[in-house]
Amino acid sequence: MSKLDHPISSSIDFEQDGIQHGFLRLPYSRNDSAWGAILIPIVQFKNGVGPTALITGANHGDEYEGPIALYNFAQRTDLECFQGRVILIPAMNYPAFQAGTRVSPLDQLNMNRIFPGKVDGSVTQVLADYFSRRLLPMADYVLDLHSGGKTLDFLPFAACHALSNPAQQAQCEAAMQAFAAPYHLRLLEDTRGMYDHQAEMMGKVFVSTELGGGGTTHPRSIALAKRGLDNFLIHAGILQGALQNDPQPSQGLDMNQQSYVFAEHQGLLEPCVSLGDEVEQGQLIAYIHTIERTAVKPQAYYARSSGLVLARHLPSLIKMGDCLQVIATLKPNL
Repeated sequence: MSKLDHPISSSIDFEQDGIQHGFLRLPYSRNDSAWGAILIPIVQFKNGVGPTALITGANHGDEYEGPIALYNFAQRTDLECFQGRVILIPAMNYPAFQAGTRVSPLDQLNMNRIFPGKVDGSVTQVLADYFSRRLLPMADYVLDLHSGGKTLDFLPFAACHALSNPAQQAQCEAAMQAFAAPYHLRLLEDTRGMYDHQAEMMGKVFVSTELGGGGTTHPRSIALAKRGLDNFLIHAGILQGALQNDPQPSQGLDMNQQSYVFAEHQGLLEPCVSLGDEVEQGQLIAYIHTIERTAVKPQAYYARSSGLVLARHLPSLIKMGDCLQVIATLKPNL
């Protein structure tokens, strides 16, 4: 497929030096605009020869630390501080971002579950295909900024995946450490269709984050995203400067299938431990109350392993199958 064949076109020239602001344009005919299009903001900083970093926010549309950090970064004018190329897309799943929803309102698809995408598919599939065919091949380093959205809350961490390629694994872990989040985590996931796996399969240095949640932001989580973005680009050798770290070293965490606690009942969630608490295996962590009647005793939930409460279900009403908590294992800092 030639570049002219893809339904998405870019208004910026990826080979041109300088700072360019523009759009990815995807034609989208709809009831209120027969010849309309979806215009996704994009900015590129390019100065001479060097690595390329592709940075994205709002892979899920209700996660905001990434977009805030990237819209702020887009205001930079100090091109002389760059060596190489940075491509920023503050809102990767722009229709979902505009709607404030996790998945796209146009096709109800989760962008982070449909990679590598489909060039002749629905809007979200076409967007994923453009990343797979056009943007990821240009990148050496990839950073995808996430938080918990409206339904989850996380301790702030940077993450990479356990990979079969030791050299790539080492590069990803080094970039994750450079991000300098309060926590860092190596994940082993088998979820299909993730942007993460597409980038890793293509040999990229990939780092993701979870920087909070609740479908909102806080000054602390925004500051972490901004600092981590700079650190990531400094580590990549694209941005001048020194890495900025907290006085407290980043705490390493591990996860496995025992880390996840899923609701097997629906009702009113009563948490018994808080985000960041250390718990022991078998410790009471929550109750779920039946809301249809008062005579039924609540269902108790217990920690399946010892560790740190890394994530929690945020809404007080919970359904069967929802992730109730994630308990990560603390790793000794070396």
